Amino acid sequence: MDSKAVVIIAASGRALAASARRGGYLPLVIDWFGDSDMLALCAAHACLADGLARGMTAGTLDAAMAVVTKSYQPLGIVCGTGFEDRPELLEHLAHHGRIFGCGADTVRRVKDPAAFAALCRDCALPHPEISRARPSDATGWLAKRKGGAGGSHVVAAATRDATNFYYQRLVPGEPVSALFLANGKRALVLGFSSQWASPAPHQPFRYGGAIRPALLPKNISNLLEDAVQKIARAIPFLGVCSADFLVDGDDFRLLEINPRPGATLDIFEAPQKSLFALHMAACAGELAAEAPSLAGVDATAIAYGKHDMHVPAFDWAEWTADRPHAGTMVRQGEPLCTVRAAATGHAETRALIEQRLETILARTHARI
Repeated sequence: MDSKAVVIIAASGRALAASARRGGYLPLVIDWFGDSDMLALCAAHACLADGLARGMTAGTLDAAMAVVTKSYQPLGIVCGTGFEDRPELLEHLAHHGRIFGCGADTVRRVKDPAAFAALCRDCALPHPEISRARPSDATGWLAKRKGGAGGSHVVAAATRDATNFYYQRLVPGEPVSALFLANGKRALVLGFSSQWASPAPHQPFRYGGAIRPALLPKNISNLLEDAVQKIARAIPFLGVCSADFLVDGDDFRLLEINPRPGATLDIFEAPQKSLFALHMAACAGELAAEAPSLAGVDATAIAYGKHDMHVPAFDWAEWTADRPHAGTMVRQGEPLCTVRAAATGHAETRALIEQRLETILARTHARI
């Protein structure tokens, strides 16, 4: 067994691979994109063809595992985004090796609408009202795909009536996410970020980006941290996870739980400690005593294709990540790359990241 080789499987594996390298691990990555900066980080890679359209499947995962483990005997597998709506694949992957992270039962429990509502009730946590059937009066309700991620699946309830969707009452508030580390018994909150949407036609809640830290009054951050501790005592979360809230003045509601590392990894990666290393230790039962300190304000955002295009050949700015290879086809509305920005204040950081989004879209879309 290679003592530091770990298979990483996610829609996009770059952020996890970068953190794994910083933590002294050897990443063997399976993802949907095979971006150029990710390939520079990993020791082996397999791309899941049509992953963006079809998602993960048992057959493609088996074939990809054979590719990345051909020259290595990894410690196990770390899974990111891509399994929320198909937890049975986590059970399938467990036949290939140890899963470092939440298992299928945990994913099922937090991603099933009725089970999530029951969890909130048992933990005495407020959450938006949920209905399996579309309400007769759909005004003020949202339709969400079961196990959906990224916000692109969320629409007004009046526009959607399908068996794989459920309905959630629209409630006021600003989106805030708590990134936390768990060892199966308790949790350590690593910090809070604020998120925003990047609306597109028919996708009003598509994920746009996140900024750290969230500007929260102390009493609210204490309430959110207490909420995380309650759910961590109720469910055996393992590793890096996140909880999404809507904060409205002195009130909050728990929106959903993401039982895996996700989109905010980059902005919580601390100079002194790799999040991947913390994740692996927590999965082994060793929870860090305190959250790594993070200075300044950091933000990340997704640049989406404005129209169908082949990515041109050019020098990517150092503030970009998830960089597609020259010639890659990016369809309108698909992710083009990730953009980063850091400054001393929130307004400056948001302004800088918006400027950089405009810059990268102008540079790529001008060269057709």
